[in-house]
This record gives sequence, structure tokens and C-alpha cells, in this order.
Amino acid sequence: MPTETQNPTTPDDRWRISHLGRLMGLALRRFDERVLYLMAHDAQVPLALSNLAARAQVGAAHVHITRHLDLKGSRLSELAQRADMTKQAMGDLVDQCEAWGLVERRPDPTDGRARVIIFTDTGLAWLNAFRKAVKQAEAEFAEQVGKEVATVVAIGLEAYGSP
Repeated sequence: MPTETQNPTTPDDRWRISHLGRLMGLALRRFDERVLYLMAHDAQVPLALSNLAARAQVGAAHVHITRHLDLKGSRLSELAQRADMTKQAMGDLVDQCEAWGLVERRPDPTDGRARVIIFTDTGLAWLNAFRKAVKQAEAEFAEQVGKEVATVVAIGLEAYGSP
């Protein structure tokens, strides 16, 4: 008698919910949600930004700026490339973050025609809260899966994600 996986009329599609890419995507969403939650409840985050995060107005897409913006500033095209986004989509995120007081556009000191995006003082406070939240979320991950597994996962993802 053929098993379910051998019967062509009843294909086994369990792989679609358990493959590595899906699991990594789910883990990333969970991690980012936890980081944003922690930031929303950090007393060092300006209240207006904390409220935005608590109401889910700040999302994982906004974290791209937090992850990819150089402390000395970055051009829009650099941010878009690092985040694997279009310049238009990144421009929209920068516009929102600028309206919230996280970043500002300044003339590029190396090219008068260009502009750079740079963190404001409020943005630097946000960045510090992001650092603390990531550290806590990583510690929670290690507590849940065990320190050894967390270390192996981090090493494996670093190796896999390197070009």
C-alpha cells in the first residue's frame, strides 16, 4: 500500500511550512517584533517615538534605517542598497523618520550636489535603545534555546549570510 508521500494524488507538502527559509523568516519577524516591543517600553526612548512603536506605527521596515545608517551619515542610495530596497521605498522611510525627528538630511561634505542622512540626537537615543533591545532579545533567545545552540545559530547565520 503506498504511503501518502508516494501517492501522486495526495502530495506531501509539509516541506512548505518547515523549510529553512520560512523558519528563518518567522524567527526574524519574531525577533524584530520583540526588539520593537522592548524599544516601545524603554524609558530612554523619547515618549513620542515610544508611543509610535507601541501603536505599531514603527515597524520592521523602519529598523532598516537603524541597522544600515552609518553614524557619520549615509546617502539614500547606500541605505537602499544595504537594505535591499528601492531608493523610492527607502526615501519614504527616511521621510517618515525625518518627520519623527530620528534623522535629518544634510549636504554631503564630499559632494555639494548630494545629501546625506544622519541621525539626530533623538535618533541616537533611538539607536541606543535599539542596541539594548537587540542585546536583550539575543539573551532571551539564548535562554530559550540554550547558549550552545544560540552560539551555533549565530555562527551558522554569519557564515551563511557572508558573501
